[in-house]
Amino acid sequence: MVVAGPWLTMVGARVLARYANRPATLIAARRLADNPKAGFRAISGIMLALFVTSVAVGVITTIVANRGPAPVGSTEAGRVSLYLDQNAPAVPDTLITELRSLTGVRAATAIRENPDRTSFGEPGVIACADIPSEYGRCAEGVTVASVATGLVPFDGSASSARVWPAAASVSLADLPRLPVMSIDVDTDGSAAAVERTRTVLEAALPTFQVAPNVPGDFESDFANTLRGWEQLANVTIVASLALAGCSLAVSVIGGLSERRRPFSLLRLSGAPVQVLRRVVALESAVPMLVVAAVAIGMGLLAAQLFLKAQMDYTLIAPEPRFYVIVVVGLAACLGIIASTLPLLERITGPETARSE
Repeated sequence: MVVAGPWLTMVGARVLARYANRPATLIAARRLADNPKAGFRAISGIMLALFVTSVAVGVITTIVANRGPAPVGSTEAGRVSLYLDQNAPAVPDTLITELRSLTGVRAATAIRENPDRTSFGEPGVIACADIPSEYGRCAEGVTVASVATGLVPFDGSASSARVWPAAASVSLADLPRLPVMSIDVDTDGSAAAVERTRTVLEAALPTFQVAPNVPGDFESDFANTLRGWEQLANVTIVASLALAGCSLAVSVIGGLSERRRPFSLLRLSGAPVQVLRRVVALESAVPMLVVAAVAIGMGLLAAQLFLKAQMDYTLIAPEPRFYVIVVVGLAACLGIIASTLPLLERITGPETARSE
């Protein structure tokens, strides 16, 4: 982008010149086209700030969406699971019945270990009649299915359209003799139903290594940490744009000092001060806005490439507040540019145009 920046500035200047219908627009376009490197140098800090923060926000937003707690109201948000190890005591016969009788519980199932360790199938088996409709179904004629832990494939989500493969090595009669691998309870997602389910499971099987949990219990701290970094990235956008705006103001003032005589001659020839102010504003604003749009686009593209290559995730667009922060930051930069314009009238008097 550093290499392409001056070229983008030149392209923007040519487009500006083509559609110019005022003297200020034409003068600004010619100035940028004559020296695009100088025009880009003034706003390179803005480009860098937006590119880096766009990458960071895009990556963080996507990871939080994929690894954070299950969305409120989703099927997974109300699923309570208890995973049992090989040394766990036998599951009481009445436990599943007791869980199903709780208020707010839709279904309770026991997933048993798949005895076929040589297959590449799912680790658990379950009777097809016990699979809740929200988590899929079996193919026609199948009585025992091979299922994922928690009835949801790794890095997947619950789906009523999912068809679980048959567990060919397990018959319905053999199923009760297999050890229980996990107990999964589908609730309505209310806090009361989830906590009642946890209490019953902990009382019935107190020797667990990992407490009964819902999706996101372990990811919450990680997701909250990432959200903190996202907030920091948003603050960085504002701070970086403010600093870049100050740098841009210094460049604008330096450009005014270098062109005092040409601007003074334009004033003597009848050009109003307002026209000269528009020239200065366009010279600064057009490259800044063009490069800002490209930097954000390239940043999100880089985030997508990273996520796809490293995590096989698809980029999720940043929240609207990200764009609001960017717009506010760019508006602050424009305000800083505007604060330098009163200087133009003071340094372009008739005495400056005199020949030395």
